[in-house]
Amino acid sequence: MPETCCCVPNCSNRGGHIFPTDPLRRKAWIHAIKRGETRFQSWTPSTHAVVCRAHFKSDDYLTETQHGTTPLSKRLKKTAVPSIFPWVEPSPHSHERADRAKSRGIKRKLAEEFSASSSIDEFIYTSADDLQVSEEIVSNSTQILAEEIQVTVQKSDVKFFDVQTQTPRYPPMSIENFTNDDAGVNFYTGLETLTKFYFVLRTLGPAAHCLNYIYHKVSNISVPDQFFLVLCKLRRHTTNFELSRLFGVSEKTVSNIFFTWILFMSKQWQEIDIWPTKYLVKYYCPSDFKTKFPNTRVIIDGTECPIKRPKLPKPQQATYSTYKNRNTVKVLVGATPGGLTSYVSTAYGGSTSDRQIVERSRLLEMCNSGDSIMADKGFNVQDMFVHRNIQINTPTFFKKKNRMSCATVIEDRKISSKRVHIERIIGLAKTFKILTEPMNSSETKLSSEIIYVCFMLCNFKNCIVPSYA
Repeated sequence: MPETCCCVPNCSNRGGHIFPTDPLRRKAWIHAIKRGETRFQSWTPSTHAVVCRAHFKSDDYLTETQHGTTPLSKRLKKTAVPSIFPWVEPSPHSHERADRAKSRGIKRKLAEEFSASSSIDEFIYTSADDLQVSEEIVSNSTQILAEEIQVTVQKSDVKFFDVQTQTPRYPPMSIENFTNDDAGVNFYTGLETLTKFYFVLRTLGPAAHCLNYIYHKVSNISVPDQFFLVLCKLRRHTTNFELSRLFGVSEKTVSNIFFTWILFMSKQWQEIDIWPTKYLVKYYCPSDFKTKFPNTRVIIDGTECPIKRPKLPKPQQATYSTYKNRNTVKVLVGATPGGLTSYVSTAYGGSTSDRQIVERSRLLEMCNSGDSIMADKGFNVQDMFVHRNIQINTPTFFKKKNRMSCATVIEDRKISSKRVHIERIIGLAKTFKILTEPMNSSETKLSSEIIYVCFMLCNFKNCIVPSYA
């Protein structure tokens, strides 16, 4: 059913002009009516949302000579924007508003007579040109009005907007409540300040404001609050039930938002080439690292994240890790000597060996001749890189010896003191509790995307590798 009530707060007039299809004009209309507007736009008009004629000036309409229209179906100019509202100071043309108010009753009667002889659908949808110039919609069906009032109450953001005072009302965990609370932002999101929170949101681009959700469209929670909800889920691994109470939405909506945003964030950030050039790696390499291991391109290590035990035997066998003695997923993580996460593989079952993950990775193609890779001694992959003239720096194996030489011990200590940087970065990523607590079956299916997003968020944090290390 189309909406027939004016969507401007405190206005109950029936009929009006639908929102224009042009993005710039549509945004100007949304900004003008100030319905639930916050730092980011939190309200999106439906296909049949209207703004009545009481909010337009007389010079916003085309004259009869300009378009050949009748008084019953006046058309707006292409530059028209609603500007007459209760919260706007009266202008010198306020007497025109009174004239329109007096004539509104007469026009409504004419509209009723017109709709009695024509079908509502024909009157509302005449042609594409009519929609482009915002043809006014008038309906006299009381049944439609009653049903649309009910739908409007269910779909509107009344929960987050006070119609009487024209001020926004936010749920308990809205990001707007953390304006002067950087410690709270850091606790719930892992990002140090509110400024960085909005910076990370802006890196996702304008597509974050027009997502196609997995299950159903989400309209009663703003985009910043959706992003805040996702970060809270990653950082604290809060249950959907608790998040639904904190953000004032249903559990299904929480699940819808989380999985949609995880897929969206991973796809957006995967379009960025996070593998830096050899020149940039050397430029940001710490001084001591540059002296001892100047050709190091990446430091790699594997990490495992726990999952709940699958029901079927084969997934149980594939994900069981003898090292962790539980079911896990495993990824290969690479970081530059300067502390930038430059590579994150897809997630594999916990039974997969480190060598198998390296064989399936693109490290052999990404590294250049003369580079060196630093790894733990569990990565016995020297034979894979030797033909490309790529050196693998790993601690020495005993190889049936009962002791090592002093020079070997000193060299191993040098490698271990530098390789610890990747351990620190992995530890930073695991401050997101979703990586340390068992994932359920739905989260396990998106484990590759969840782990990638967590490590990408670490790149926005303050660097934990000192410049002298």
